[in-house]
Amino acid sequence: MFVSRIVAGLLLFVVSVTPSVAQPLSPQLVARASQLAEEALADTLAYGLVESLTTEVGPRLAGTGSEARARQWAVAKLKSLGFDNVRIEPFELPVWVRGLERAEITAPFPQPLVITALGGSVATGPGGVEGEVVAFASLEDLADAPASTVRDRIVFVDETMTRTQDGSGYSVAVAKRQKAAFVGADKGALAVLIRSVGTSGHRFAHTGQMRRVTEPGTDRGVPAAALSAPDADQLQRMLKTHDGVRLRMVLTPEQRPAGVSGNVIAEIPGAEAAEEIVLVGAHLDSWDLGTGAVDDGAGVGIVVAAAHHVLAAEPAGLRRTVRVVLFGAEEVGLVGAKAYAGHYASALPQHIIASESDFGAGRIWRFDTGVGPGRVAAAQGLGTVIRQLGAAPGTNTATGGPDMKYLREAGVPVVGLKQNGWDYFDLHHTPNDTLDKINPDDLAHNVAAWVSFIYLAANSEDYYR
Repeated sequence: MFVSRIVAGLLLFVVSVTPSVAQPLSPQLVARASQLAEEALADTLAYGLVESLTTEVGPRLAGTGSEARARQWAVAKLKSLGFDNVRIEPFELPVWVRGLERAEITAPFPQPLVITALGGSVATGPGGVEGEVVAFASLEDLADAPASTVRDRIVFVDETMTRTQDGSGYSVAVAKRQKAAFVGADKGALAVLIRSVGTSGHRFAHTGQMRRVTEPGTDRGVPAAALSAPDADQLQRMLKTHDGVRLRMVLTPEQRPAGVSGNVIAEIPGAEAAEEIVLVGAHLDSWDLGTGAVDDGAGVGIVVAAAHHVLAAEPAGLRRTVRVVLFGAEEVGLVGAKAYAGHYASALPQHIIASESDFGAGRIWRFDTGVGPGRVAAAQGLGTVIRQLGAAPGTNTATGGPDMKYLREAGVPVVGLKQNGWDYFDLHHTPNDTLDKINPDDLAHNVAAWVSFIYLAANSEDYYR
């Protein structure tokens, strides 16, 4: 049985932690956490939540009516599951809405291309733009190029992304998505195309935000789109063998002046130390191409189901308050995360530890911490049961997830329940991000890991700063 197999190892871990841990986890607490994790391995609630969200709401672009419907969906679900203090905390943001998007090679071999506009892109106008293509192997090469080689041309940045388990290839590849339109504008380009920031070989283009919508600046760049990987290969073959390759692109997105998003919050109130908060989160919005199942419907299902398992198992309450936050407007620049950190600035010292699930539905393979240098052993104790589920202890470089940025920068300790992301960027920000890509057993494995973390963090007497 799961409990009997692991309790001996768990007890050994608990009693052998370093003396720097002021309040070690009790064997009884760890044993209970392992029991709850075993029960959660049979979870079906998380998958049901993702199915409901992606079917009944679908895509949830930040600031739109679809995202508003998602908030109402979340409030209804959280209340029906018995959470307390369920509420929406709204905030405003500029709203970008996709329009037509079309591209074609006009010379020397006319043919259509599969593209998608990048979030925040300006429009070409209904007539589009046409020009000769100039290619660069990287954003750095574009930045170093003389303006004369770029002016009045369509820039193509053909940098590939490396597939990695932890997603580290993304942080390198995403720079071209964020900056190429603005570098191109500075050099007089007509428009910018990038090879999609993704690892799929399928003919899907990957969207994503350029600059954050909250960043200042009047320069909005030139029209910018991502090109599917097979089409990027096709274009590159032409460029290598022929001069004067020309391309026409039409993008008609709309930048609206203001809209409303919001964070949806629910709690399991603590008993002995109710003012101390364990925050678990996911983001409720998604891009508009798929149904946002993997990014981040899965995260919503995982943290809500895990918190509900703890709530149902401990009706008498937990020591600390568990706060579930479903962040709004993550995809367009962590807008909900910034709003939350601002709203709760004075209470952040009472946030004991925080983490977000926002990397799909792959199984947990590593447990990272991002805590004070003398608190690593104590924080790794919160991953005791997670390691028995197959994860390895990681480093003390956890970010906690994208929406934890402002909390982490304010000193809130974080952990990372690292998911297997080998194929995450095959689906990320594409029309292929749909429910059928989620394995229910893998999702339940995530729930089990999060149940144990939530239970131990909420009942621990230790601190992690």
